[in-house]
Amino acid sequence: MAALTETCCVTGIGETAYTRGSEKSPNALQMEASLAAIADAGLSPGDIDGVIPFSTGSAVAEDFITNFGIEDLRYSVTAPMGGASCVAAVQSAVAAISAGIATHVLLPMGRRGYSGPRAAARVAEFPQFRIVGEFEMPYGAVAPVQLYAPMARRHMALYGTTSRQFAEVAVTMRTHAILNGNAVMTKPITIEDHQRSRMISDPFRLFDCSVESDGGAAVVISGAGRARDMRRKPIYIMGVAEGHPDSPSAITQRPDLTVLGLAKAAPRAFEMAGVARDDIDVAQIYDCFTYTVLCQIEDMGFCAKGEGGAFVEDGALGLGGRLPTNTHGGLLSQSHMAGMNHIVELTRQLRGDGGRAQVLDAEIGLVTGYGDMGDGSIAIMRR
Repeated sequence: MAALTETCCVTGIGETAYTRGSEKSPNALQMEASLAAIADAGLSPGDIDGVIPFSTGSAVAEDFITNFGIEDLRYSVTAPMGGASCVAAVQSAVAAISAGIATHVLLPMGRRGYSGPRAAARVAEFPQFRIVGEFEMPYGAVAPVQLYAPMARRHMALYGTTSRQFAEVAVTMRTHAILNGNAVMTKPITIEDHQRSRMISDPFRLFDCSVESDGGAAVVISGAGRARDMRRKPIYIMGVAEGHPDSPSAITQRPDLTVLGLAKAAPRAFEMAGVARDDIDVAQIYDCFTYTVLCQIEDMGFCAKGEGGAFVEDGALGLGGRLPTNTHGGLLSQSHMAGMNHIVELTRQLRGDGGRAQVLDAEIGLVTGYGDMGDGSIAIMRR
């Protein structure tokens, strides 16, 4: 894996406006974001020779061939890992480019999470969720909030983690979203607002849950040799990895509900990148729920298992904290783009284009993905 270190760069990023009520189709949204990312890289659509569509999205490679006039698409795969898919796709793109299969790989994402079918309906259609049919669905657990709630409740029982610590994550993400300029949720909230919000699936309250939204985001990855001569400052991919949780796949049946696949991926990515946890200046951590943020902080080794709740207290995830996190507002407050917006934001931060949410002197950062029954992915990048 060391052979992949810094062989590739993020060379282009693009986003649409994030809204709640788009009339555009998911395909139209991701085409719009993709064209923006391609232009940001200084490329034309025909230069793209690799596409990794979102695994549970509506678009396939042929949509990009047709819409962009691509004459020689050499590489297309999907990474069926739910919210871990977008960052896992970075690993796939790096491997393909380093092997000489492709030159410029597009990672597109577009969805109508607010205007389209709700989460429970979408989950029922995904083949990877058939494993919940035996133990969870018969009891009415069909939506992600219901499937992941036992993980959080177990963590609370084992380690004394509190709902107010979850609130620390929610409040920080909202504070960052307000600075963003392209975020769905921009009304300030407090710890007490979080505590008063209605219970959705114990222990998750309304403000523990990511926002449903419409929009698109996309990233272009290119070989490092070419990236040096392209339009924007290249952001080097230092380390990347994916990991899957222990058997069995059904969350409630595992011996330890509190360990994610990221616990396996993170050591590999840090070793590949050749950096330590203290070297990370900014993090974009997948935040479908507040609990998953503190759990991933533990599984990446920023603190011991069970100490994530204490870690996130007292502004630790804020712009002036010890681990500035989700500077765009994350899935909790900016938009739920399955983590593609996290990759876009990390790139923006490392370019120094973070605007009012810019982390001072951000040089090295990481982005994670979390999905399905605990899949994890991580990429470490530098300016």
